[in-house]
Amino acid sequence: MNVSFLEPVFAAPGPYATVCADVTHTTENADAELELRVRALAGQLSERGAPEAVVDAVRGRLLEGNEGGEAGTLRGRAVVVAGDGSVVLDEVLAGAPAQEFASWAPHPDVLPMLRQLASRIPHVVVIADRVGADIVAVGDSGQQAETTQVEGDDFHMRKVKVGGWAHNTYMHTAENQWEENLGRVADEVDGMVRRMPVRFVLAAGDVRARQILSDKAAASWADLVVSIEEGGRAAGADREPVDRRAAELVAEHEARDIARAAEQIQAAGAHGLAVTGTADVVAALRKGQVETLLLTDPFDADATLLVGNDPLALGVNQHDMDALGVHGEVVPAGSALVAAAVASAAGLIVVPQAALPDHSVAAVLRYTDDSTQGA
Repeated sequence: MNVSFLEPVFAAPGPYATVCADVTHTTENADAELELRVRALAGQLSERGAPEAVVDAVRGRLLEGNEGGEAGTLRGRAVVVAGDGSVVLDEVLAGAPAQEFASWAPHPDVLPMLRQLASRIPHVVVIADRVGADIVAVGDSGQQAETTQVEGDDFHMRKVKVGGWAHNTYMHTAENQWEENLGRVADEVDGMVRRMPVRFVLAAGDVRARQILSDKAAASWADLVVSIEEGGRAAGADREPVDRRAAELVAEHEARDIARAAEQIQAAGAHGLAVTGTADVVAALRKGQVETLLLTDPFDADATLLVGNDPLALGVNQHDMDALGVHGEVVPAGSALVAAAVASAAGLIVVPQAALPDHSVAAVLRYTDDSTQGA
């Protein structure tokens, strides 16, 4: 996961209100029910000492985020508000949170939220017919980054049985028009693939349109195309099967990412490009060695680290801070590790405890040096 979206959080002045809220909108009384849930969360923040400006910002954002919600949707939302009342994070969760919470603390409690974020696998969904396509690109934020509708020419779109000498002319004219229209669609997809690190292209809709699109796919994304028979562009067409298949593919890619990272950790003895355990990971973060940080779910909420005035000036004990020549503040380990990952442009993956049975933290490294300790 690219966690650069957390930069505004750690750059903002603390303390922080961190809230994971259920903003489900499934009943006729959804607005009233949400108001009650938000009121309860706001009350928790007030009880913990959050100023009114912060509480109002949380309340306003959660209620605003539900405006226009469609019946039948189940949603969760994560909001972080800095001490000056500014909203520094507003993210959609994969669903309603398993447990709502509201914290007011010197450091943002983002790790529980990261476990529940909407999937962040960049991909493109194309619903095509022989005239054009509806195209949606989802970025690494997990949200729609681009939405495009391609409409080609529908002249001679249907092959007709005219008979005689003109039959082949009509047949070729229709086929050529389909090819031209889907060529425009392929060009749009190609542009999206160039702009984003797309992991898959899901093609749905008319069977012939999907075949032509696959034939016209550039080499850079031809192997990324996954086809599905369901879905269509016609008014009233059910797109739920397309959304479901996209979600399945996202989950498959996420599972592969976790498995690949765990394998790299396990294979560290062979290549040395990984470390496990808090002390070795902290040492690697200090030197900017970490390419991907792995944290287990659940993570020890009571664990702490010492952090100086720089997110990468961190240590597991006072000896580390003395060696750095800085004063260390006691910070929850989860917050400190995430902040260090953000500061060093490292990726972050939250993995099941079973993926790291002997540790709660590990890291895949960009490079090693003489002081790097292997897993």
